[in-house]
Amino acid sequence: MKTQAMFYEKLKDKIHCFLCPHNCVIENGHFGKCNVRTHENGELFTINYGEITSASLDPIEKKPFHYFRPNTEIFSVGSFGCNFTCGFCQNYSISQFKAESRLISKENLVETALTMKNNIGLAFTYNEPSIWYEYVYDCAKLLKETDPNASVVLVTNGYISEEPLKNLLPYVDAMNIDLKSFSTGYYKDLCGGSLQPVLKTIEIAAKHCHVEITTLLVSGENDNLDEVEEIAKFINSVNHDIPLHLSRYFPRYKLENSPTDINFMREAEKIAKKHLSKVILGNV
Repeated sequence: MKTQAMFYEKLKDKIHCFLCPHNCVIENGHFGKCNVRTHENGELFTINYGEITSASLDPIEKKPFHYFRPNTEIFSVGSFGCNFTCGFCQNYSISQFKAESRLISKENLVETALTMKNNIGLAFTYNEPSIWYEYVYDCAKLLKETDPNASVVLVTNGYISEEPLKNLLPYVDAMNIDLKSFSTGYYKDLCGGSLQPVLKTIEIAAKHCHVEITTLLVSGENDNLDEVEEIAKFINSVNHDIPLHLSRYFPRYKLENSPTDINFMREAEKIAKKHLSKVILGNV
C-alpha cells in the first residue's frame, strides 16, 4: 500500500530522503535506491506499507539469535525492497525485486502475533526492515503498547540514519546486525553501501537493546583472518559480550565463488575468540 513516508525534506523540485545514509535526492516520478520510496509531486511515499511477501513462525535461533530468549519461536515477516544490492543475497527474489505480496494492516498483524500459540512476538526479517520503516515502526509500537512483554526483533544490514534508528529503538528488544566486512571497498563494490554508518548503528543499538552480529565470510572476498580479527576487535570495543555469528558462504544470486573453506571457518572462529566471549559458526 502506498502511504506517506517519514524522514524527508523538499529541495526545490526534488526530494531529499534521509531515512538511510544513501541520502537519495529523488526527482519527481522516480524512486530512491531502495526501490520502494518514490517522489510524487513534492511528497515522498513508500509503496510497501503493510505489504507482506513472507511470513513464518521460526525458531529464534534461525534469525540468528543464540542469546536472546533461546528455545522460543517468533512470528517472522518480511516485505520487498532493500537499500543494498549484495551480489550474494540469499533472499534476492524479495530484496531486489517487487515480489508478490499480501496487504495486512498493523492491527491484524499485531493481533495475529499476540494470539499465535508459542509465539514471543514479531521479527522483521527476510528483506531489509529499515526500508519498511513506517510499517515496522507502527507495528512495533502497537505491539509493545498492547503487550509490553512481547518481543520485537530486527534482522538488518544496519544501514539506517541515526534519527530514524533512535526513533524506533524504544520499541525494539533485539537486533541482529550484518557487519558484512571491515572494508570500505567491499561495502562499495559488493553491497552498494558504506561501512561507517553500520558501525555507528551497532554502537547506538548496543546501548538500547540486545545485539548480535553476523558476518558472512565470502570466499575470495573477505575470507582473511586479519579482517576477521578487525571485526572482532571492533565488536569488543563496543561490548566484549556481543555475540558474533561467523557464517559460511555458498554460491547465491550473482556470486559464484566456491563455498567458504571449512578449515578457514575454524581458524576464523579461533581468531575471533581471542577478543570476544561468544562466537558462533553458521552454515557449517
